[in-house]
Amino acid sequence: MSIPAPTRQAALEHLKSFTPKAGRQYASTRNHDHGAGSWSNVSTLSPHVRHRLVLEEELAAVALSAHSPAAAEKFVQEVFWRTYWKGWLERRPAVWDRYKAERDRDFDTLETSGGLEKAYASAIAGQTGIDCFDHWATELVETGYLHNHARMWFASIWIFTLKLPWALGADFFLRHLMDGDAASNTLSWRWVAGLQTLGKTYLARASNIESYTGGRFSPDPGQLASEAPALVGEPHPSAALAPLSDPMPDAPYALFLHEDDSCFEALALGSAPATIIVQQGAVPRGPQPLGSPARGFTEAALNNAAARAGRAFEVEVVRAVPDSVRDVGGGLPIVCARVPAGPLRDALGRCALTQLVRPVDAYFWPHADKGFFKLKKAIPGAIEQFAWY
Repeated sequence: MSIPAPTRQAALEHLKSFTPKAGRQYASTRNHDHGAGSWSNVSTLSPHVRHRLVLEEELAAVALSAHSPAAAEKFVQEVFWRTYWKGWLERRPAVWDRYKAERDRDFDTLETSGGLEKAYASAIAGQTGIDCFDHWATELVETGYLHNHARMWFASIWIFTLKLPWALGADFFLRHLMDGDAASNTLSWRWVAGLQTLGKTYLARASNIESYTGGRFSPDPGQLASEAPALVGEPHPSAALAPLSDPMPDAPYALFLHEDDSCFEALALGSAPATIIVQQGAVPRGPQPLGSPARGFTEAALNNAAARAGRAFEVEVVRAVPDSVRDVGGGLPIVCARVPAGPLRDALGRCALTQLVRPVDAYFWPHADKGFFKLKKAIPGAIEQFAWY
């Protein structure tokens, strides 16, 4: 099974075809990594959700329309892990800034440390001698996708076996994954390293890798770290209140569709826009270039957004790179789905935007306070409130 095309229609059609598997079958098979292209046990819709070609609540509603809440529980929880990460970082955006600063310092260190630079180059080239790790490094670069379990193993080996800086690993993932997302990626790497849930780390074990890859890989236990001591970092900043939507302007406005959220179909706009601005090109996610699959998916998703919006509203669609959005708006207020902490928000700088927070995000983000458990407990209430059945 391949990744669906980067269009909303393809995402919805693929979701429909995957729905029969979104119940107990998903719960029992989701952790198995069968290799590149053999992803029938997972939805492979994470790139589409990341760009919001399809929404988290759409996945939940479709799954719950076909399965009982108990049967669909694991699938629905996995969908809202992304919502949890987004909400956690939206309430603590300083953690994104800390990551960038640490990443940049680590890249500077590479230039002055020959041994570290060589180890880093071997890791991203898939030439460490650890067969499974090298395979995943190559698979990531070539396909722009990795099974979630492989991502955890990879991050653990990067940090605890290869002793490489976690922020450089997070950067490698972020710029190559088609679903590369500032919140999910950064905070997941921090979790593996023991920086997110303080002191709690993830250790990749040879027996676990062999079991969940069906024997495709059988690493020598001596090749992998036998322990995973937590890295030491700064305490979490205090959580701010979850952001709310800005009020819609009374005057005509321009609608801005961007790579973090292009699903205008479900935005509470009230009236049609006078013009539509669609982001031109993919935003860099760090100092190194984007991988070809990641860049290609983002740009195709934006092209699809432009085409859908042009058909839906029958008004002018203009393309703009982030730092020129205000200039092409013609003086109109610019309305968009909220731009979360991450590369696009950085690229937009001080551009004045009317940002709309989706109701599902507004419901869940206040629960993204500590661990996932608090948000998980809120899911039944969301099912009832939003009628996902």
